[in-house]
Amino acid sequence: MASTVNPTVRRRRLGQELRKLREERGMTAEEVADRLLVSQSKISRLENGRRSISQRDVRDLCGVYAVDDLRIVESLMQMAKESRQQGWWHAFGDIPYSVYIGLETEAASLRIYEPQIVPGLLQTQPYAEAVIAGALPEASPDDVEKRVQVRMRRQQRVSAPKDPLRLWAVLDEAALRRTVGGRQTMIEQLEHLGELSRLPHVTVQVMPFEMGAHPGVNGQYAILEFPDAADSTVVYLEGVTSDLYLEKTGDVQSYGVMYEHLRAQALNADDSRDFIQGVAKEYAREA
Repeated sequence: MASTVNPTVRRRRLGQELRKLREERGMTAEEVADRLLVSQSKISRLENGRRSISQRDVRDLCGVYAVDDLRIVESLMQMAKESRQQGWWHAFGDIPYSVYIGLETEAASLRIYEPQIVPGLLQTQPYAEAVIAGALPEASPDDVEKRVQVRMRRQQRVSAPKDPLRLWAVLDEAALRRTVGGRQTMIEQLEHLGELSRLPHVTVQVMPFEMGAHPGVNGQYAILEFPDAADSTVVYLEGVTSDLYLEKTGDVQSYGVMYEHLRAQALNADDSRDFIQGVAKEYAREA
């Protein structure tokens, strides 16, 4: 059974605490790795929360950092234990972007720019099926179905009656005009998008072609912010074989400023909704 504890967030918080202890001791990751006879990359992955951490790892690191307060050691050990529990997504097997799902599940807000397709959290099931099958031509039907189920489960954050995810999405016009799954699928998808955009915690803006070059031309990205101030904001860049998570203050600020420019240049929420409805009518006339 999946735990209510979010293991991804526990790993991030634990990694932050371990990094703080290392820095307080004035040690480099390389020095710690040499003391423990492990690779420097292991220490880095433990600190950035991208690697599962055992209670033994915590015990050894606390020994290196000369942590004498047993309450601190016990607290870190408990976090390590919780970080190895399973989130709801583990019930679906091996999901390549499970780290992102863990972050999204805990996030309070999400800002996303999408140049090619409707964002996953705003997709209808037929549209999601067509997107995933098209993006993964060698995936088996079972694998496609599993990914669709995960995507539908993720959408519960948007529809949650209590503390729903605050979502702000800027879409390039291409995402509306790319025919995914056929015209009827697109009509239903655009109508669904328009309905979701009326929710008080969801904002959808469209970047029309006529705007020309803009700060999002380099591709899709997402900015996740969390309810706990101890959890740093994360910029997520999706890749084909691996993903990139940026947490350095300078990187996050750069993407945040870029997103503000995107929001300023895109159509406002009301005009965007009208634009989406207009494209849906074009599909209906051609169907």
